[in-house]
Amino acid sequence: MSPDRIATGAVAAGQIWKRYRADSSRPPLRQAISRLVRRRGPQSRWVLRDVNLHVEPGESVGLVGLNGSGKSTLLKIVAGVTFPTAGRLDVGGRVGALLEVRAGIHPELSGRENTYFYGTVLGLSRRQVASKFDEIVAFGELGDAIDRQVKYYSSGMQMRLGFSISAFLEPDILLVDEALAVGDVGFQQRCLERMQTVVNQGTTLIFVSHDMAAVESMCERTLWLDDGVVCGDGPTPEVLTAYRVGLEEKAALLAKMLQGPVRLRDLVITGRGSPSPTTGEPLELRLALEADGPVSVELCIGVSEGPANPIFALTRDIQLQRGSNDVRVTVDNVPLPRGRYYVWTGAFAPGLGAKMPWHPSAPLDIAGPVRQAPPRGVMLLSPVHVTAGWEVVRAPGHVHDSLPLGGPASRA
Repeated sequence: MSPDRIATGAVAAGQIWKRYRADSSRPPLRQAISRLVRRRGPQSRWVLRDVNLHVEPGESVGLVGLNGSGKSTLLKIVAGVTFPTAGRLDVGGRVGALLEVRAGIHPELSGRENTYFYGTVLGLSRRQVASKFDEIVAFGELGDAIDRQVKYYSSGMQMRLGFSISAFLEPDILLVDEALAVGDVGFQQRCLERMQTVVNQGTTLIFVSHDMAAVESMCERTLWLDDGVVCGDGPTPEVLTAYRVGLEEKAALLAKMLQGPVRLRDLVITGRGSPSPTTGEPLELRLALEADGPVSVELCIGVSEGPANPIFALTRDIQLQRGSNDVRVTVDNVPLPRGRYYVWTGAFAPGLGAKMPWHPSAPLDIAGPVRQAPPRGVMLLSPVHVTAGWEVVRAPGHVHDSLPLGGPASRA
């Protein structure tokens, strides 16, 4: 690491490789269990393979990928918690990191002592830490607990303390892992607002999260890792779109291996009067279902942008006969902006579980208005197309500005 050769707030990671080896000095209990199961796993595993990450001062970058893709390992390498097996890393300036709930927090010390200790690690003087201390306590809502040993804190309190220290001691580079998921919804939003504030002040942000809405709200650029390899690096909307498509395709491949008493043989999607579904227009879905025998199910059809939780879902109790069954569903008004989505389907019998597991069944490409990006720090859970009329009322005697109903769409 050579901070004198790189600008303050910049990160330059070139051709990073990281391998974890199996622990050869295992405790006796693990050795006994290993002999019992007689299983020999791989002796080592590459978790990062030829990764390049170059971040400019003041840039906000997201890291996304499935569990085990190498996101947290890359963040730990940048933080100096672990070192690459091969490659070059230069980090300019002080690094504040919230890698997990207890990262950098000593349980035997009080919240106050941990705050000053962390500041010392960052290279700050006691006076500099003291000037930020009241803000740290207020933001973390710690109150009198600040003088209590951290081992008596709840996981949420520990996370609030860790984030408050990391974000308020003005690091040149702020690293945040999935730890924010521990907090309540209100505190998560305040964390996003605080991260946006420090980015506006010139701090570099590298943010790891499975919450794509949070990444989209905070990061101008995103890096997508898959099995330790960079699959995408560019503007956040473009990379997240590719990542979501990749998630759906993997889920669809897994779904093909599932067999149940009800199976989807075909799904045809069309617009009303046009082959391409369009925002605000009707959409028709024709499903060909095959059943092993007569069965009453609750058929569920949803539209997702990536994860299994749909943006919207339609359900109906239907009676299926043995053999082929044709089902036609019409959506009167497609409430989605332009983009690629996936249709998910599932069939469920009350008290008997899934007759057809919930799974992605077909891609859905919507034509129409481009979605509008939310302001930085505002997290939107789903893309929904809404038309609205706007009017700005001026003081008496002044002309007012207005946009007619049906004007520019907003994302909500």
